[in-house]
Amino acid sequence: MLFDSHAHIGDKQFENDREDVIRRAEENGVTHILNVGYDLEASRASVKLAEGHGKVYAAVGIHPHDAASVTDNTLEEIRRLARHEKVVALGEMGLDYYRNLSPKAKQHQVFREQIRLAKELKLPIIVHDRDAHQDTIDILKEEGANAVGGILHCFSGSWAMAKQCLQLGFYISLAGPVTFKNARRPQEIAKLIDINRLLVETDCPYLAPEPKRGKRNEPAYVKYVAEKIAELRRDSFEELAFITFNNTKKILGLD
Repeated sequence: MLFDSHAHIGDKQFENDREDVIRRAEENGVTHILNVGYDLEASRASVKLAEGHGKVYAAVGIHPHDAASVTDNTLEEIRRLARHEKVVALGEMGLDYYRNLSPKAKQHQVFREQIRLAKELKLPIIVHDRDAHQDTIDILKEEGANAVGGILHCFSGSWAMAKQCLQLGFYISLAGPVTFKNARRPQEIAKLIDINRLLVETDCPYLAPEPKRGKRNEPAYVKYVAEKIAELRRDSFEELAFITFNNTKKILGLD
C-alpha cells in the first residue's frame, strides 16, 4: 500500500476524470491520498472531496502565493473548515521566494498565523518552502511549530536543513524530482534520512516523475517516486512502501 502524502486532485486539471484518477490510484496500490488546499476555494473543495471518498483526507490552508489576499475572515474560514472530521492537517503554508507573488513580510505574517492556528487546533502542518530555507527554519523555531510537527513537502533543501527539520519533529516528503537524472539534493536526502521520518508524494498535477515527466501528474505515479527511493537506498520497494505508508498515517493522526 502507498499513501500519496501531498496531492491536488481538486485541481481543475482533473475536472473531467477525477473519479478515474482516484480509481487508477487504487489500482496501483495507492490506497490513501492527502488532498491539500492552497487557498479558500481549494480548501473548501478539498473538504468536499474528502467527504465523498473514504480514503481521501483533506488539508486546508493558504499558500504563500496567496498571502497578500489573506484577511482575518480568511483565517476564520480556515479555522471553521479545519474542524471537519476529514481534515487532518493545516496547509499548505510557508514561504516562496522563487516567484514572490506576495510580499515577503506578508508571507511571514500569514505563515506565523497559520502555525499558531495549528497549535490551537492541535493539527500538524504542511510546509511549502521554495528558495526560503533559512527563513522557513527560523519561523518554525520561533513559533514553536515542534509542538504540532508536520511535513516539509516536496523537500528541496540541503541535508543540513533536513537535519534541523528532523530535530523539530518534522517529516520529510520527497516527490517527482527525486527521480530526475541530476537531482543531487533530493537523492542525497533519500539516501541519508532515517526511513522512519520519510514520506512520498506526487504534488500532482505538477512535477510528474520519470518516466511520466512532462505529463500531468496523478497519485498513481507516486509508485515511481517510491521505487526510485528504494533503489537509491537499496531497500525493497515493499518495505519502503509499508514504512512510508505508516509514517504518513502517524503524522496525520490516522493510526
